Amino acid sequence: MQFQKLTQLGWNDELAEQFGEHAAPGLEPGRVIVQHRGAWEVATEADDRMLGITGRLRHEAAQGALPVVGDWVAVGDDAIEAVLPRRSKFSRKTPFTEVSEQVLVANVDIAFLVMAFDEQDFSVRRLERYLTTTWEGGAAPVVVLNKADLAEDLPGRVAEAESVASGVPIHVITALAREGVDVLHPYLEGAKTGVLLGSSGVGKSTLINALLGEERLATGDVRSDGRGRHTTVHRELLVLPGGGVLIDTPGLRELQLWETEGGLEKAFADVAELVTQCKFSDCSHQTEPGCAVKAALEDGSLPAERWESYLKLQLELAHLERKQDPRLRSEERKKWAALSKEHKRRKKIIGQ
Repeated sequence: MQFQKLTQLGWNDELAEQFGEHAAPGLEPGRVIVQHRGAWEVATEADDRMLGITGRLRHEAAQGALPVVGDWVAVGDDAIEAVLPRRSKFSRKTPFTEVSEQVLVANVDIAFLVMAFDEQDFSVRRLERYLTTTWEGGAAPVVVLNKADLAEDLPGRVAEAESVASGVPIHVITALAREGVDVLHPYLEGAKTGVLLGSSGVGKSTLINALLGEERLATGDVRSDGRGRHTTVHRELLVLPGGGVLIDTPGLRELQLWETEGGLEKAFADVAELVTQCKFSDCSHQTEPGCAVKAALEDGSLPAERWESYLKLQLELAHLERKQDPRLRSEERKKWAALSKEHKRRKKIIGQ
C-alpha cells in the first residue's frame, strides 16, 4: 500500500507488513496525532478523525497498551480496532499510584531533551533521569539547551551537561530569537519522529513554532524571572514543512523510572565501566580492596554527586521491581521480618 499523507507521518514498508493481518477485515491504517480524555484524533490517508476504541480493544489492552500519540493503529468505521507493535516508547511510573506504567508517546526516533539555562530549570540530575528513560525506551537522545541569552556561565553549563551526557549531541539555542534551531532539522529527515521533553516553561512550544516557521502553538508570557509559563495541555503530533514530525508534550513535573535497567547502564556508561574494573565481581564499592569505584571517587575522576545519583536511581528501580514481582516482595518481607526478629533478640539480650 502506498500512502502519500501517511508516508509524511512515517509510514513505511515495515509498517505495511505489520498491518497485513488487519487489512482483510477492511480496516485502514492511521496514526494517533492527538490524545484526549477518552478520545483519540487519528490521521488516516483520507482525513483526520476523532475516534474512540472498541470494547474488545479496551478489554484486551494490557497495562500501558491503550493508544497514545505516535501510535500506528488499525481504524474501523468509528473506532480504533487495534494498535500496531511499537518500535519505541517513552514511559514513566504513573504518579501517585503503586505500580502502573504510563506510556506518554510511542514510535519516536529522536528525543529532544530540552533544558533552559536559568537557575530554576537547569539540572544535570534531571538530565540523567531523562537520558535513562530515553535510552530504555528505544529512542536516541539529543540534548537541547535553550535560552542561551539567560546563561551567566554558558561554557560552564555546557560542560556540566557534557559530563553526564557523554557521546550525546548537545545543542545551544535561543528558540525565541530562532537562533541555532536549524541544526535540529536534519535529525528528522526521512520522515523521522521526534519528541520534545522537558519541564514546564523551558520553551518547547516556542521551539516548535521556530521549527514550523510559524506561530502555530500558543506560548506563555515570559515572567520577570525569564521563565516561560506552561501552555501545552495535551500531546500533539505536528508535521514539519521540511519533513519529519514532532510531538509536543506538556511539561513533566515528575518523571519516575519504569523498567529502565538497560537505560541506566547506558546513561551511566562511565560508572558501569568502572564497576567492571573492580577486583571482585560482587564488589559493594564500600570496603573491598581493588574497588575501581572507590579509587575514582577518591581521585575525583568520578564526581560524588554522579555516583550518588546512580545509586539513587538503582534503588528506585529495585523498589519498583519488588513492587512488580510478588516473589521479590515476599523475600523482602521475610528479610525485614528476620532483621526485626534479630533486633528484638539483641535488644532483649542487652536488657538482661
